[in-house]
Amino acid sequence: MLGYIISSGRGVGDRLMVTIAEGLAARGIAAVGALQLNIEHDPDRHCHMDLRILGRDDVLRISEDRGRHARGCRLDPRGLADAVQRVDSVLDQGRAAIMLINKFGKQEVEGGGFREVIGRAMIAGIPVLTTVSQGNLEGFQAFAAGLAEEVAPDPAQAIAWCLAAATDTRPALAV
Repeated sequence: MLGYIISSGRGVGDRLMVTIAEGLAARGIAAVGALQLNIEHDPDRHCHMDLRILGRDDVLRISEDRGRHARGCRLDPRGLADAVQRVDSVLDQGRAAIMLINKFGKQEVEGGGFREVIGRAMIAGIPVLTTVSQGNLEGFQAFAAGLAEEVAPDPAQAIAWCLAAATDTRPALAV
């Protein structure tokens, strides 16, 4: 089962996914995956992008500080690859009822990022919830091949979807 939330607005989907993860943990649902934390540090610069790995006590920086006037992508591909590997290792532990991935973004559309881990979870019968922007929706839908279900961008409705989709209620991993 693959659920997606169409996100709009800077950081809206990231905050929603954190709320969903906290709601699931409060209900004892074991989630694996990655949540994006946007760390504001200077009003004249872009925020730092960190990923919190669910099921581990890890927070990884996935953005590069390219200077105040830099344009274009700030994603650190090495940081993202490290995060994917860590999520994969938690998935291997076999304790997940659901996987939460902060977003299906450009890297995933192009065949990288969390794409393979999402596929592994689905093959193992672990439902996945992610966010996707309007700009990446067509690429996501091509990946999902008709298997994805849109979930409302509302915390209560998204948590209800996760609870219905979760494969079991094993003890929650650290959020």
